[in-house]
Amino acid sequence: MSLPGVASMTARMILEAGAVKYSAERPFFLSSGWASPVYIDVQRLISYPRIRAALMDLASETVLANIGYEQFDTVAGVESSGIAYGAWIAERLALPLQYVHRRPRGFGREAQIEGTLRPGARVLLVDDISTDGRSKAELCRALRAMDARVDHVLVMFFYDVFPETRALLAGLPVRLHYLATWSDILAEAGRSGYLPGEEVEEVRRFIQDPGHWSLAHGGIGVFPRA
Repeated sequence: MSLPGVASMTARMILEAGAVKYSAERPFFLSSGWASPVYIDVQRLISYPRIRAALMDLASETVLANIGYEQFDTVAGVESSGIAYGAWIAERLALPLQYVHRRPRGFGREAQIEGTLRPGARVLLVDDISTDGRSKAELCRALRAMDARVDHVLVMFFYDVFPETRALLAGLPVRLHYLATWSDILAEAGRSGYLPGEEVEEVRRFIQDPGHWSLAHGGIGVFPRA
């Protein structure tokens, strides 16, 4: 869920920073296996101090408004994409920070976590982006296996084009919080003219049927089982 005004402001910052990368003829292959004509380089935003500060203001306001002021004991950033964003969010919320590896490194309860995580801690998992939600589901399960309580995930950008994602996260259960989606990017691009019309239309075709577009361009076509 995104607060009113947050989505359009986030979309404008993403577009202004040149973080939308388009290549329909040579598609991007996302780590989740999907082929896509477009990619959001959320990490690019960390090099723009004013955008970075505004984005973190919006993110912290989203957490406080949607979840509450005293609902977390700590913040965990995802290696390595979520570490910077996790650190800034932790600073704004006055919370400790850990980061979680995507895969265990070694053995034992703490093989997948860096930092001190006490049993039963209420964790806000933070990353830069979520495509289909599968990697976030895996990380939530990993943190729960460490006796952490993980009910909420925060990302700066959510694709929101795969219907199965919401069912997957609801089944955990975990709530996904985000600042903007592809629909917001296209709406802002239409208002501002940051993207050419033909690019907007191709991205629109992708988000209307991502499985078909992906399969036709060499990617997976069916949402994998978690």
